[in-house]
Amino acid sequence: MDKHALWKWLILVVMLAGSLVLVTPPKEKIRLGLDLKGGTSFAVKIDDAQIRRDVLSESPDLEEEAVDERVKAILAGARERALEVIRNRIDNSGIEEPTIYQGKDGRIIIQLPGIDEAKRKDAEESIKKVAFLEFRMVHEKNDDLVRDLFADDLAPEGYRISTVADGGNFFAQDTSFPATQRTRDHLKRIGRFHAPSGYELLLQKDKVQGQTVYRASYVKVRREFSGELLKKAGIDYGPLGQPTVNLRFDGQGTKRFAKVTKDYAPGGPRNPNPDNFRQLAIVLDGSLFSAPVIREAIFGGSAEISGNFTVDEAKLLAGILNAGSLPAPVKIVETRSVDPTLGADSIRSGLKAVAIGGVGVLIFMLVYYLACGFVADLALILNMLLLPLGMIIAGGILGLFVSEGGGGGPIRLPVLTLPGIAGILLTIGMAVDANVLIFERIREEIKSGKTLWSAVLAGYDRAFVTITDANVTTLITGIILYVVGSGPIRGFAVTLCAGIAVSMFTALVVTKLFFSVLINNLGVKSLKMLSIVGTTTIDFVSKRKVAAIVSVIVIVGSMGTMIFRGVQEPSQVFGVDFLGGSSVTYSFDQEQPIEDLRAALTGVGLQDVRIQYQQELTAGGEKYLQVSTTSAGEESEVSSGSLVTTTLAKAFPDAGFNEEQVDEVGPQIGKELKGRAIKAIIWSLVFIVLYISWRFEFGFALGAIVALAHDVLVTLGIYCLFGRQLSLPIVAALLTIVGYSVNDTIVVFDRIREDLRLGQQILRRQGGRHKTFSRM
Repeated sequence: MDKHALWKWLILVVMLAGSLVLVTPPKEKIRLGLDLKGGTSFAVKIDDAQIRRDVLSESPDLEEEAVDERVKAILAGARERALEVIRNRIDNSGIEEPTIYQGKDGRIIIQLPGIDEAKRKDAEESIKKVAFLEFRMVHEKNDDLVRDLFADDLAPEGYRISTVADGGNFFAQDTSFPATQRTRDHLKRIGRFHAPSGYELLLQKDKVQGQTVYRASYVKVRREFSGELLKKAGIDYGPLGQPTVNLRFDGQGTKRFAKVTKDYAPGGPRNPNPDNFRQLAIVLDGSLFSAPVIREAIFGGSAEISGNFTVDEAKLLAGILNAGSLPAPVKIVETRSVDPTLGADSIRSGLKAVAIGGVGVLIFMLVYYLACGFVADLALILNMLLLPLGMIIAGGILGLFVSEGGGGGPIRLPVLTLPGIAGILLTIGMAVDANVLIFERIREEIKSGKTLWSAVLAGYDRAFVTITDANVTTLITGIILYVVGSGPIRGFAVTLCAGIAVSMFTALVVTKLFFSVLINNLGVKSLKMLSIVGTTTIDFVSKRKVAAIVSVIVIVGSMGTMIFRGVQEPSQVFGVDFLGGSSVTYSFDQEQPIEDLRAALTGVGLQDVRIQYQQELTAGGEKYLQVSTTSAGEESEVSSGSLVTTTLAKAFPDAGFNEEQVDEVGPQIGKELKGRAIKAIIWSLVFIVLYISWRFEFGFALGAIVALAHDVLVTLGIYCLFGRQLSLPIVAALLTIVGYSVNDTIVVFDRIREDLRLGQQILRRQGGRHKTFSRM
């Protein structure tokens, strides 16, 4: 009997209650991704006008053509980097499972799932705060210039002069000036207000004696350097408890910061007067946050943004800065609502497949393992009920590995998308695997002649090490995928890690409690199980050469075919996520079901088709249909966009589809994301090798990696051999295979380790010698 059984039951009840609270009511608590529910789409564009101004300020003598060429060169490298920076920042800001890709004319499309009207405004504000950080010099005679404004009773548009007792003169907002007119153009007019050539007027928000005021500074238009060189931002507190944001620069930034502070320090090369103290303005998205005085050269590579903001604002600012810096400000040029990329029929089909598969597993376990199968089915149901709690815990722990100072938020479940569902399905499979391992161990112990309860205890003891090793290797993969991955891959990692933790709890703790009740309380005397495959004598090792030859033929043949097709025409292998493609926008008279549209387009050979209904978020905003697919090959006489248009017109003549716009869209998987994926794979393999080498031997680790590569390459090769394209959902499916492959390989290794130990014991009794296998 387990003397702690009562506490374990109470813990289980509390966990179940907490998990159910997290998903009740489901419509409010379970957030579906863009592919399942839809959301909001923003079109963001880099402000190339700002880049042009920067070029002109640095080289005012350049001719127009030379300026155009330089701006074009800057934008060429900036757009790909901007996409990855925005992706990083949105990931770190708590907006989950975004879809981000490059659009036409330098636009970046950001699609956010499950955003209602109130959240849409918050998201829009968050995207606008994709910070562009600059460090600029304040005018040498700034105090005199500002003093002259007050002396002449001059205030910029929308502001008035405010005198604070014993505090001096400042500017304050004019309440009669309409808030709707405080636009970007208004800021530009303020910048030109009595500004010397090459400078602009910036206002720094502050609080003096309880009043909100604005300090005026004439700041140089040309920056000394930008936030590109920023390494890290963190939160600190001033002497009065006010939050500040500390900045640390990378190696290049440290050198640049040291040079600027050395040049402008009193007595420096660009400030020879030893009694003159210059100010370095810290400007974020055109707003002045701080203008600290340069008293001496600073070689440590540190700076501080101190302003009149709250703790939450400081955390948000630090999080935005930590995620990277853009080469120029960005602006939102379009906002639309987005319908799900999967039709209702596709979602129903997917849920139906999951339900049939789940019921099939429950029936098989019940029929094959009888009473034990009933226990496994109860554990599997509990596993799914406890999964929301596991996701919260896993998400919180994994978040510690990538915390960037962006601040906390409400405890919420991760957004559910197709990759996340793949992680849940992997969880179900691994939970069943754990139960099967335990039941087969119990069967062996019963055959050895032990009493029923002793056999159950021995079965759990023997299976514990195997289950732990198998799940830890998969958990390593999940953690690294979260740390290095992004967007949907992180969603997959959260559900995978949560599922591993919950399935181990239900398999090793909960099922044992059920067996205790059956045997010790209800008096069950036997645990019968079916045995379709009895004791086998198949010499698998002797067939290794044949198996290796077959595997090599399959891998080389299928992968060779895939590479050949990819070299000839990449779109035959890679989908829109990898290559980009064509996106056609239509107006229409009659809306058609997405599943019917997809059937018509795939019927003419188009692959990886993405279909969305979108609506402009304006009064009476018109609704559009957007169809994205990979571009047709170079040898094709008809473009994919034209084929889409022709097919829709023929299949739906009464719908009135009218082509409004044809865009070339960039890949969702950019260069940086590909690099991060490669890093994730490499680090996963490294840690798996280290763990297996520690728990077994290095030779076993190499075997596990070979088996993993074999399973993935065979699956990938055969999949592409049938003419299918790689996309993000397929990547998630391959990750699922990785999880299963490592898990099952460890199960085999554990049996080998056990047999080696048994062989050692026999040899020792016989006085023989054998290599010691000491790993536990």
